[in-house]
Amino acid sequence: VHLRESGGGLVQPGGSLNLSCEASGSIFSINDMGWYRQAPGKERELVAITSSGGIAKYGDSVRGRFTISRVNAALTVTLQMNSLKPEDTAVYYCNARGYESDWKTYDSWGQGTQVIVAS
Repeated sequence: VHLRESGGGLVQPGGSLNLSCEASGSIFSINDMGWYRQAPGKERELVAITSSGGIAKYGDSVRGRFTISRVNAALTVTLQMNSLKPEDTAVYYCNARGYESDWKTYDSWGQGTQVIVAS
């Protein structure tokens, strides 16, 4: 399963960005799909993830500022990031878990997209 991310970039503090991730491949189902991030010198952390039923979970540091949305038919998940702070600077990775067409499980990661919040 391949994940293609888009939408990263440079933004000023207080600004907004929208990230998008599209899955492709021999996919039977996507159970959980969402975003993690990793800042320099830090461990990868959960940003937001959503289940196939639409239940969303957010990291404490982004709750209330970020919104995750999923379009199941399009195998796509987006992350609307508002009120961005310098501490949101990181590489953002898309993650998807589920079953392939041959019923094998997968846990796939995108290559990452850089988000820099700076004035």
